[in-house]
Amino acid sequence: MSETVIILNPKSGTGDHADAVTDRAQVLDHRVERTEAKGDGVDLAREAAEAGAEQIVAAGGDGTVNEVVRGIDKAGAFDRVTLGIVPVGTGNNFAGQLGITDLDAAFNVIEEGERRWIDLGEADGHAFVNSCVAGLTSDSSSKTDPDMKDRLGVVAYVVTTLKSMVEFDSMSLTVETEEGGDRSPAWRGDALAVLIGNGRRFAAGGDTQANMEDGLFEVTIVEDVSTLDLMSEAVADQLLGGESDAIVRTRTPSLRIEVHDPQSRQFSLDGEIIERDNLSVDIRPSTLSVAVGEGYQLDPGVE
Repeated sequence: MSETVIILNPKSGTGDHADAVTDRAQVLDHRVERTEAKGDGVDLAREAAEAGAEQIVAAGGDGTVNEVVRGIDKAGAFDRVTLGIVPVGTGNNFAGQLGITDLDAAFNVIEEGERRWIDLGEADGHAFVNSCVAGLTSDSSSKTDPDMKDRLGVVAYVVTTLKSMVEFDSMSLTVETEEGGDRSPAWRGDALAVLIGNGRRFAAGGDTQANMEDGLFEVTIVEDVSTLDLMSEAVADQLLGGESDAIVRTRTPSLRIEVHDPQSRQFSLDGEIIERDNLSVDIRPSTLSVAVGEGYQLDPGVE
């Protein structure tokens, strides 16, 4: 029987899931390692992979998933380790994209779920599974108070975003994308946000999952508009799936973002923040083995 190791973040989400996860793991004879501080998930996952674990499960939110993936990457073990997820964090976006809805479903998937090879994103050597974003949404993510997240859950991000709109200065950027092996400028101007989705599609007709096996990023650039326009119902509808002159979309396996502002900008990789003047983002096709649920769709845009 292959070994499964669960990396548990006992502080993620409401913090009341640790016993339930541990109890289920013991019944299935899975080893549980608990994180105590930020970054522990990277080290614990690396150690588990180097020790021969064949499945490593991230029990937490999107940040925990990101740490576990980075740990597997550091061990050079993507070819022999499958990622599992138990969604018990504040944000469980990526688990939802994989068709994993709750704790019970998660353990069923760990034991019996289909294994798929999905793409992995990489930003200046930092791996991410779901999204890389810059601008208003990244700024809001870094400013969201942990206590507010505990009290309000995902609503906390919305509250912080609304507050940030008034103070946020747009970014002066050049975005270069790759097509046919050649890289060329695709867009230049002032932007409120750049959203790069691997597992996540931004503004896609109601489907939030991107195709995670096509070797392409879903890129959305939100150009600088007034706060009033951004908050209007019309623009909100456009962001969720319509068309607008203020929204640019493209698909690419590789892009480079050059920041022309005096100060560097924050980029959020699955919720983890890095700061850069320039950023290169590349797809690593069919790199990560993941356990998926029945709700997983290879190409959600196709009926």
